Amino acid sequence: MRLHAYYRSSTSYRVRIALNLKGLDYEVVPVDLLKAEQRGESYRRLNPFAGVPALEAEGRVYAQSVAILEWLDERHPDRSLLPSDIEDRFLARELALAIATELHAPLNSPVLTYLERDLGHSQEEVTAWYHHWMAKTLGPLEAQLAALDTGNYLFDAPGLFECVLIPQLYNARRFGFDYAAMPHMARIEAACLSHPAFVKAHPDNQPDSPGKAA
Repeated sequence: MRLHAYYRSSTSYRVRIALNLKGLDYEVVPVDLLKAEQRGESYRRLNPFAGVPALEAEGRVYAQSVAILEWLDERHPDRSLLPSDIEDRFLARELALAIATELHAPLNSPVLTYLERDLGHSQEEVTAWYHHWMAKTLGPLEAQLAALDTGNYLFDAPGLFECVLIPQLYNARRFGFDYAAMPHMARIEAACLSHPAFVKAHPDNQPDSPGKAA
């Protein structure tokens, strides 16, 4: 498998975590979003959505990170990303999709760039936008985790929810969003960041990370 990805892309990060949790071998093919390589003709032929990640596997290309996570779980059912109970499976999807649909869309790089470059908003205004949407979704998410009385993970082992949560918290740190008052989320993050699958997937450990290159 070949994963076309950008080291700091949260959607790429999600898929790296899932591949690692399942113990699957893959090659990372860096796509430099800052140089707009995703919009080049050759990459558009590979992935018409002109984004990352794109996973080459079994003779075809898979795009859209959540769809890729679902495909990986169906194609490689060992070490499932979802629990066996149908209600638990719904809960994992509910919380993961709250992040993937309510946060990723207004906070991804093209939107933030449009706000600043095309609409003329200051960096302070863009940061305020970012913090507003983070609080809107992460606040209720923390309340649900508190009501569930979670441990180190949503369930017994990291899965779909953690694949989506951890990259979003990485971005939260980048943009200075303070979630110290969200202890359940912070506890899950701490457990994941010490897990080998998450360590391997971390942006700092990718071949195109500036720190890695140094």
